[in-house]
Amino acid sequence: MSMPKFNAVVIDARDNVATAIEAIPAGGAALWSAEGKEARVICPQEIPIYHKLAIRDIHEGDFIVKYGWHMGVAAAEIPAGRHVHVHNVKDRRENLEEVGKQ
Repeated sequence: MSMPKFNAVVIDARDNVATAIEAIPAGGAALWSAEGKEARVICPQEIPIYHKLAIRDIHEGDFIVKYGWHMGVAAAEIPAGRHVHVHNVKDRRENLEEVGKQ
C-alpha cells in the first residue's frame, strides 16, 4: 500500500493554517496529516510553495495560528482552502511605536 503524498504541513493541533510544502494549483487539494489523521481541503486559488492556507474557515478578527502561536489577525473572512497572506492578515502588534515609550 502506498503512502499518500502530503503537500502541506500542520505542526500543532491548535493551528488553523497549514504551510504548503509544494505549490498547490487552483482547484487542487491540500493534503496533510494532523494528530495521526489525514485531512484535506480544496484550494480555489493557487497556493505558492511555503505559503499558508486556511484549513478551516477563519473569521475576521480571529487569530491566525501557526505552530500553535498567534501569527496575526484575520483582516477579512478567510474560507477553508484560501491563501493566507498579507492581503488578508494584519499584524496583531499594531502599536509598536508605543512600546518604546513605556
